Amino acid sequence: MKKVVASFILIAALASCNSVKNMDTSKVSDAASMLASLSSNSTVQQVASLFKLLDTNNDDSVSSTEAVGSVAENFETLDTNNNSGLDLTELQGILALLK
Repeated sequence: MKKVVASFILIAALASCNSVKNMDTSKVSDAASMLASLSSNSTVQQVASLFKLLDTNNDDSVSSTEAVGSVAENFETLDTNNNSGLDLTELQGILALLK
């Protein structure tokens, strides 16, 4: 429950930022809900669905401004090649952090 509340607070904070004004807030909300439901036993397919929701500009990379929740909190750790964006393989690293 704490994850859900924290996710919605994060969504509200992001919605007030100018850098995310053009973001589809329903996708962000769906991503936050999906992220809250992930566990270390989640599948690659679930992470791929999360990736599609987070990649709001469809450039096949999740930037720090597109990341929410624990993805945003652990962005630097997940970005193993330090290119300021997460590809699907890097995003799968979130599962190890959920243990």
